[in-house]
Amino acid sequence: MDTQKEALQRIISTLANKKEELQHFLDSIDGSLSGLEEESCKAMVELEAELDQLRSSLEERGAQLCEMIKEEEQRKKAELKRQRSEGACALRSCDDLLAFSNQTLTVSDEEEFLTAARLIKERVTMAPAFRLTTRPCVSESMSQYAVDFSAEREGLHKLHFLPVPRAPEIDVSGCSVQDNAVHVAWRSAAEADADGCWPIQRYELEYRKTTHGSALVGGACWERICDITETQIIISGLKFDSPFVVVRVRATNKAAAGEFSEPVALETRAFSFGFDEATAHADLRVHGDTVTWEPQGVRGHDPRLRSKEKSRSSTPSPSKTAGGRAGRERFAGEAYTVLGRAGAEAERPTCDNLTGNQEVCGGCHYWELRPSSDWKSFSVGVAYRGSLGRYEQLGKSSASWCLFASQWLQTALAAKHNNRARSLEWPLPQRIGIYCDYDNGDLLFVDVQRLCLLHAFKAKFQQPLVPAFTLWCGTIAVTSGLQVPSFMSSLLSTNRSLSSLSHDQPSVESDVRE
Repeated sequence: MDTQKEALQRIISTLANKKEELQHFLDSIDGSLSGLEEESCKAMVELEAELDQLRSSLEERGAQLCEMIKEEEQRKKAELKRQRSEGACALRSCDDLLAFSNQTLTVSDEEEFLTAARLIKERVTMAPAFRLTTRPCVSESMSQYAVDFSAEREGLHKLHFLPVPRAPEIDVSGCSVQDNAVHVAWRSAAEADADGCWPIQRYELEYRKTTHGSALVGGACWERICDITETQIIISGLKFDSPFVVVRVRATNKAAAGEFSEPVALETRAFSFGFDEATAHADLRVHGDTVTWEPQGVRGHDPRLRSKEKSRSSTPSPSKTAGGRAGRERFAGEAYTVLGRAGAEAERPTCDNLTGNQEVCGGCHYWELRPSSDWKSFSVGVAYRGSLGRYEQLGKSSASWCLFASQWLQTALAAKHNNRARSLEWPLPQRIGIYCDYDNGDLLFVDVQRLCLLHAFKAKFQQPLVPAFTLWCGTIAVTSGLQVPSFMSSLLSTNRSLSSLSHDQPSVESDVRE
């Protein structure tokens, strides 16, 4: 019976996987249909824009040619009208001279005739008709402005032969993931048609987060980066709250956008968590990745409640488990504390060293904290979830390790664990990096802006760890989903060279408010 159940369970698991694969396929088809409509509309808009520009260019050039023809026409008309006016004047002069000459022929007086004949001779010699050219000064031909658009028409008929770029190929060996940035490189395919080459003008890259190593399985919506001119890009500012990022790229030229390349999945695992609001002190308000101190009165400071809890919180119960606080009350009294927990995207509620941990049980992890400008004191570190008392402050027992900072009354910076504190001579950092190597027992606090190691704990962790925070006044913000940054390698080397000092932590009296 058990064997049959196991076989049936395997069949059900296979069927469920196939169902999920089919659902991702249908989602992909729906996305392609939506994208096809969007790309079609975009292509139509671009075509209309190109045609409008072409019409505008033709109209502009046509207007220039028309203006040139009209100018030539006006110039030639003016020349011909001038010649016509001069010719008409000479014609009238000839008519008058002819009439006078005919009248002279009828004169009988010899002396009067000779006088008139000499006058006629002089007038004929000086007549405008004999000084005026009888040839038009300009031609009526306008053939010098004839145009021929046959080459342009031929080019327009070839528009549908313009090539679409082929899909590039992502160079997996040239891709890398470091410091929460993804470097993607690809190789472009040469594009040419029968008449010449049409160079690629831009690239478009799409990426999305996914929990599956297969690039074909769906995930979050695609994010797009346009107008890439190189064959590589660095995607920075990412929060690695999923194990993989899938990338694909396509080329575009003046003709169109080509098909996307085969998608490639790049591993981007990192420690991602949020604040566990169920553990937050009543005076702490959780808003996404930030915590703000908002006092609610003195009910949480009732000494009677604190005394009742103190007896059972001072010594952790051996029966407590790592997940014991999930069903307990929130922190109270002066323990303005909130713990970390996995985000909503976590797949495993149990202990694991993968992305979306519930708790830290192994591996190397890194996260950062930024305090606001109006804070008075805060602590940041790690703790055993089930071993912290309700009124217990971080660093007061063997169940927590923290870096404490204060600017109330006096400036103080200290490392605390097991009710011992070591004062640190360093300016208050504005950005603190926390590095935890569970397997080797290393817990490092780093001033990220100055790239300086503030303090290093060396411990043998006995239980799963969770990020832990306390805050008195102001606001703190945490950034998770971060990979271990590259600068940690040099700081780890410094820590190893000073490991002898890390094992010996003398108790230092502290007069700062906790």
